[in-house]
Amino acid sequence: MSIPATQMRPGMIIKHNNDLHTVFSVEHRTPGNLRAFIQAKLRNVRTGAMFVERFRSPDPIDRVIVDEVKMEYLYNDGDDYYFMDEAFEQTMLKRDTLGDAVEYLIPNLSISVSYYDGKAVGIELPGVVEMTVMETEPGIKSATASSVTKPAKMETGLMVAVPPFINEGEKIRVDTAEGAYISRA
Repeated sequence: MSIPATQMRPGMIIKHNNDLHTVFSVEHRTPGNLRAFIQAKLRNVRTGAMFVERFRSPDPIDRVIVDEVKMEYLYNDGDDYYFMDEAFEQTMLKRDTLGDAVEYLIPNLSISVSYYDGKAVGIELPGVVEMTVMETEPGIKSATASSVTKPAKMETGLMVAVPPFINEGEKIRVDTAEGAYISRA
């Protein structure tokens, strides 16, 4: 299904140069007296490589329709990650298919797995994930929210910058798009 480049949106999966790509960001640019163009940040589904591509506004883009299946994350065994759908069927995905999303996978997390031609090509995480702080510097009692942050290691190994009043063992909400602290859970 072809669409004009101006209708590209983040999260879409497109076919470009005979390969599947996930659209990360789209920016419409009109520089001075030159023609307008669309600058998109793409991620190759197969290799995981990120790059920026420019399209002319009327360029046809091949949008790929994928099947979304709701699943629940169970556990991982090395680089193999196991998920279960509503019919209790288990699916295993490799770390290289999941990419950076593995840092947000906590047991019983509900996600959407994208399938293309019967093969899993990626997952869509929820916008916010609640995680437990495993390691951080001791909190300061009189600390209030300010621009000062400290590093904290989550249960999955993800490093997040948190305010000084957060202590080990606390649950916090993390934005999966930015990898940033939102609030206490």
